[in-house]
Amino acid sequence: MDSAAASQHKRMAGEDRRRQILQVAIELFSKRGFGGTTTKQIADAAGVSEAIIFRHFATKQDLYAAILDFQAQEMGKHLWMEELREIAEQEDDEKLFRAIAARMIAGYGANVAFQRLIAYSALEGHEFSRILHSRALPFHAFLCEYIARRQEKGALRHLSPGLIVFALLSMPAHYGLLTKLYGFDLVKSSDEEAVSAFVQILLNGIRI
Repeated sequence: MDSAAASQHKRMAGEDRRRQILQVAIELFSKRGFGGTTTKQIADAAGVSEAIIFRHFATKQDLYAAILDFQAQEMGKHLWMEELREIAEQEDDEKLFRAIAARMIAGYGANVAFQRLIAYSALEGHEFSRILHSRALPFHAFLCEYIARRQEKGALRHLSPGLIVFALLSMPAHYGLLTKLYGFDLVKSSDEEAVSAFVQILLNGIRI
């Protein structure tokens, strides 16, 4: 193996190791919470030394940010945001709300460990929760601005854009939390039926 090939192999091995550490960290945080998980436990579970952990993530804040970056990449967040912006330009309220509700519910089902991690961070008042909140602000602002524009055009009632966004996000979030994370069988409906119902409930309340 020449030096260039060896360097490429080493770099890819490092990327794989970094990914493994992130996956292990997510799993442990989701089971034990942040207060019950140490970097040594993450290192032991990943089969590496703590020095390797800090080689990839110099601080715990770097680890938390990397977990969010990793999750965003896994879920294709950037492509999804581009899709939402295109729908917003079309001013198709139902299509936009449906895309958001469907994606949220699917997210609860696709990665239960990450959702448990989020719940732990909120309950513990952990720094991870604050980082997550700061990263969610642009998305919340995007939706508020969309609602305000539609109100200016006379398409939606003049209620608080922020509260409308809370209503939009709360229904699929609560449904996803109870059905996907807690496993409660409360309604005999499919996820698609739930999305349609939530969107219609919201639109019936805010359309003029």
